[in-house]
Amino acid sequence: MRSIWNGAISFGLVSIPIKLVNATESHSISFRQIHLADGGRIRYRKVCEIDEQEVTAAEIGKGYEDADGSIIPITDEDLGSLPLPTAKTIEIVAFVPATEIDPLQMDTAYYLSANGVPAAKPYTLLREALKRSQKVAVAKYALRGRERLGMLRVVDDVIAMHGLLWPDEIRATDGVAPETDVTIREAELDLADALMATLGEVDMDTLHDDYREAVEALIASKASGEALEPAASGETGGKVIDLIAALESSVRAAKKARGEEVEEAEEAEGSESAPVAEVTSLATRKKSGGAGAKKRASATATPRKAAAKKSTPGRTPAKKTAARSTTKSAAKTATKKAAKTTAKKATPRKRASA
Repeated sequence: MRSIWNGAISFGLVSIPIKLVNATESHSISFRQIHLADGGRIRYRKVCEIDEQEVTAAEIGKGYEDADGSIIPITDEDLGSLPLPTAKTIEIVAFVPATEIDPLQMDTAYYLSANGVPAAKPYTLLREALKRSQKVAVAKYALRGRERLGMLRVVDDVIAMHGLLWPDEIRATDGVAPETDVTIREAELDLADALMATLGEVDMDTLHDDYREAVEALIASKASGEALEPAASGETGGKVIDLIAALESSVRAAKKARGEEVEEAEEAEGSESAPVAEVTSLATRKKSGGAGAKKRASATATPRKAAAKKSTPGRTPAKKTAARSTTKSAAKTATKKAAKTTAKKATPRKRASA
């Protein structure tokens, strides 16, 4: 890897010569601007506004625009002569727990490489001290014409440095959080925890850029003249009314994705497509087996019974209904016969007593 900066780490009275190399690289696909009419490349040329002549990179320097519009030239020699101890030094100012560094401050990452054999011993000393203390080093350094803040930590057997934004460069969160009062129920938190547990952990090395791969396939198909099959349009999420139902569906989907078995009861409950406006408590669902579902079922069953009573004579009744009707008719007939027999036997007795 090519170094982009040479200097030293100042660790008290210890100076460690190092080289700075980029720790990350971009794999994103870049596009060129073209003229739609003929496909010609669109280029930006650097032209001096005074003589209107195109200039090369060697003829371009730095300048600061004053309030009145005048330009004050600033050379690299001017910046290099500034009385800054961090001009060629990464000056460690403190050692703090990593939790004290706000991730919002994280910027570009670099690897620090020991520059030469004499730097190996102090480099290793600092690395092992960081490991044993379980802390990170906060440092100041100058790069590309400005002083910056950095954080040194150990990655494998290498000291890495993350550029940090200055605290006053982090915007406040005013006006970002929801302004309306929202009440979160314990049942919703329980389902959110269950969803987090079901999703579990992920091997970061398995994650990749799907969009970049799709763009590469598109470019390859256009270059070869082949037509690329359009991707299936995914379902767009609508307005979530029942948060509990949405969380339960997410848990079931996560279980299926992980190859876990989903109970039939969960499948049946998840097949309800009509959202309800009122969120049902999870504890109530577990105890009653779905109070909301029973209410909806009873509400649906009532008009069905009414419709059954109003059924036409030509409609054939179900077998169970016919069996019940036959049994009731037989019972009524037996009761009438028994009543007639009792009446016949009782009449002579009354006449005899008369």
